[in-house]
Amino acid sequence: MNIGKKTILAALLATPLASAPALGQQIVLRVADHYPAGSPSAAITAKHFMDEVTRQTNGKVKFEYFPAEQLGKAKDMLTLTVSGVTDIGFAAPAYVSDKLPLGAVAELPGTFSDPCEGTLAFHKLGREGILAEREYKPNQVRLLIVLTLPPYQILTRPTLTGLASIKGLKLRTGGGLQDLSITALGAVPVRIAGPDVYESMARGTLDGLVFPLPSIEQFKLQEHVKFSTTGLNFGSFASTYVISERKWNSLPPDVRAVMDKMSLETSRHACQAMGKDMGPAVERLKSAGVKFVEFSAADKATISQTLRPVGEQWAKQLDGRGQPGTAVLNAFLGALKK
Repeated sequence: MNIGKKTILAALLATPLASAPALGQQIVLRVADHYPAGSPSAAITAKHFMDEVTRQTNGKVKFEYFPAEQLGKAKDMLTLTVSGVTDIGFAAPAYVSDKLPLGAVAELPGTFSDPCEGTLAFHKLGREGILAEREYKPNQVRLLIVLTLPPYQILTRPTLTGLASIKGLKLRTGGGLQDLSITALGAVPVRIAGPDVYESMARGTLDGLVFPLPSIEQFKLQEHVKFSTTGLNFGSFASTYVISERKWNSLPPDVRAVMDKMSLETSRHACQAMGKDMGPAVERLKSAGVKFVEFSAADKATISQTLRPVGEQWAKQLDGRGQPGTAVLNAFLGALKK
């Protein structure tokens, strides 16, 4: 940890964690995530939420935003949120699978193609359903924003020709269900958070990555990949922001009401914006020199057949650990149909 980060953390830890604001007093909330400064993903999620909450509370609520892992690594954001270092933090289930294992259900391959399908299903379960009760409540946090990303593709530096060409490759994953999927296809999953992928690709410790196409450029990964699959579905990723229950309970009812409203509105806004960028993202990557490879019908059928059991396998593993894996899987699939 550098001196600057130590200074920030020391200052934040010295502030009261959950004191209730006096009537009419301005409320300042800290928000932290891993996205680079100026990230499009942060703009449609956290930034949109912050701007709208400030506007709808007539300036009563303002935010201090710490991007680019300024307060800590992505894997530590949940802990930093619960402890009060930040009030709202990016806590993707894939990055903290030991504490949020059930949220990996959004990573199930082949279940949805539109970001809003997965986003709205996850939001429903995370705000008032089984994920709220069995995942977030025990961790003393409340889901605020979720964005499930477009279907992940495989991007590589080595030549990509078909299914056989990915076997044995070291591919970055976000963890969770993605690990099971990539292993089933004969590649080697390497669990790395988004901000650390660029360096791993530059060093040559990765052959490629499993990633959503609209998110490639914000981490500058187009500089290190030459090929990409197209039209396949290797699952998704739940980008989630949470607030600690302690901080939530300290907020006035009118502020909580605005934030409740903006929880769904922001999630919907984000998934719609992400969906609209899917086509343009492909064109931008083509302009950057990335070649898109269409797998054969036989390869597509093999991938579909190979990945079909992954969801049940994941659910049974969680069931065996005393977690409601099958119940969450069924609830998520049911929510997708509504």
